[in-house]
Amino acid sequence: MISIPHTSASRRAAYLSELALGTERFHEPRREDCPWCGAQRLRTRLRTTDLRRHQPGTFVVDECLDCGHAFQNPRLTAEGLAFYHLDFHEGHEGFAERILAARGSRRRHRAAARAMLRFPEPESWLDVGTGHGHFPETAREVHPYTAFDGVDLTVRVEKAREAGRVEEAHLGRLTDPELAERLRGRYDVVSMFHHLEHAPDPREELRAALAVLRPGGHLLVEVPDPACVFGTLLGKWWVSYGQPQHLHLMPLANLLAELTSLGFEVVSTDRREPHIPYDLTGAVSLLCARLLPDIDAPWRAKPPTELQRLVRTALTRITVPFLAVASALDHALAPLLRRTRFSNTYRIIARRIA
Repeated sequence: MISIPHTSASRRAAYLSELALGTERFHEPRREDCPWCGAQRLRTRLRTTDLRRHQPGTFVVDECLDCGHAFQNPRLTAEGLAFYHLDFHEGHEGFAERILAARGSRRRHRAAARAMLRFPEPESWLDVGTGHGHFPETAREVHPYTAFDGVDLTVRVEKAREAGRVEEAHLGRLTDPELAERLRGRYDVVSMFHHLEHAPDPREELRAALAVLRPGGHLLVEVPDPACVFGTLLGKWWVSYGQPQHLHLMPLANLLAELTSLGFEVVSTDRREPHIPYDLTGAVSLLCARLLPDIDAPWRAKPPTELQRLVRTALTRITVPFLAVASALDHALAPLLRRTRFSNTYRIIARRIA
């Protein structure tokens, strides 16, 4: 188990101690077949470093030529996932993290909650990967009589309960047998927003969601779309590749077929509304992060001098107009792009049949 202290000097020493052992140990053996369909016709879609936080390591995304599933190969081990997720949500926020916050805007949360208005109002709703509980907090405005619970791998979910954003906080994975059994058949809705791409086994997550849903309950899923044209045009600068955190990118057809085989009835798919206007802004932010990396990150050998801090702050301000122009283009083009294969996210609503 990786443990990093809280003080700055101790954190740096702990990170450097971990990295001295090398990053190869954080990867499983490379697999020669697709984890989704088992086919052995693979091609390398992406080879990159950590463009967001610049931690050491190289990451590869392969694509199955038979079913189109894209996946990190070799995949990070549990220890590797723990290492590369340290500090990911708390502190050391860089260019890309500020851009990715667009996924959690109140407008997007409200739109996702409103997508369920066509169905009977749920009594209970579980948000998987809820983080600080911002989605349940906003969704309650749309569904005022619904009880919202949250599950997350980090203590953020407990803070969400303390803040009153969720009624029950469950720390861990929904796939944990004890948690899944305790929550079996309790919910009318289970939501997973940009969660499945982080899961070591997305199918296992879907089976767990099925188990905690009541018969007739609904699963609401949003994930990045690997068919998005931006993924080809921008290459490694496409922010939805999200290496090293994203382990899977699932084509819509694959996820629909899996849900049907599990006993769901797919009642709605949508590529338009879930589109997030941040592809160009994300690419510019990743480039800025590469040119101006966080010099105070605890995995860097030495802390920065005061002069280095001042210079980076000044240079960072220069990037603001470029990010603003990219953001304006993203939003101006969004009404058109969301109707084409440039849409970067899709939504599925599926009903548990029995």
